[in-house]
Amino acid sequence: MATAMAKRLEGKTILVTGASSGIGKSTAMEFARTSPKSLKLVLTARRIDTLKVIAEEIKEEVGSGVQVLPVKLDVSNPSEVKGFVDSLPAQFRDIDVLVNNAGLVKGTAKAPDIADEDIDVMFSTNVTGLINMTQAILPIYKKREDGGRGDIINIGSIAGREAYPGGSIYCATKAAIRSFTDAMRRELIATRIRVMEVDPGQVETEFSVVRFYGDKAKADAVYAGCEPLTPDDIAEVVVFNAARRENVVVADTLIFPNHQAAATVMHKKS
Repeated sequence: MATAMAKRLEGKTILVTGASSGIGKSTAMEFARTSPKSLKLVLTARRIDTLKVIAEEIKEEVGSGVQVLPVKLDVSNPSEVKGFVDSLPAQFRDIDVLVNNAGLVKGTAKAPDIADEDIDVMFSTNVTGLINMTQAILPIYKKREDGGRGDIINIGSIAGREAYPGGSIYCATKAAIRSFTDAMRRELIATRIRVMEVDPGQVETEFSVVRFYGDKAKADAVYAGCEPLTPDDIAEVVVFNAARRENVVVADTLIFPNHQAAATVMHKKS
């Protein structure tokens, strides 16, 4: 017997950005597992070959009830985002849930030594990319009855709530997402469009590897002595939020592993 969550998601089209790894990949898998009978997944990232492998993994695990469309997309490129919806096959355009997950962090430099290219890539991906994706999808939602309906789930961070040394630009981008999300929820109050934010604390993904420019030893040191969250932990919350009754908006979620109490307050085993 299908669960209430599965029934509410049945027949929907879900779009996940940054779906080639980490939280994005786990979110795609969790949607498929939760509602395997009738679901469409549009998975975007820059690594199209990886997305194709994930599509095959989903098919092998849950069967043909979930249709997966892998799409190469760099959200930091405004022209790619602008033409995105029109480039989709007609059967995948009627999107119901947008998960704005694509994002990254580069470096730990402090002002005035932050590289221009790091500033640019973080803002163009984390902020401009998220806003442009939202603006590309919102017209689909607003055409529906009752002023519009659909879900926008933005993946933020504890960094958007608490700034910390060495993370000034990343923290600024996540704070911008938080403000954009809150403003949009107010702007869409007369519709059935739900605007939600999920803010993870410490999660072990490729995040730190990217931050340290591919230095895995430095990345591993971040998690030494800790039990960080997994991408699956965050994915479960994202899918839970999307599968609530339409009148229920889980507007704001902050998720820590047990050893974390704030952005820089963590217990490490010696």
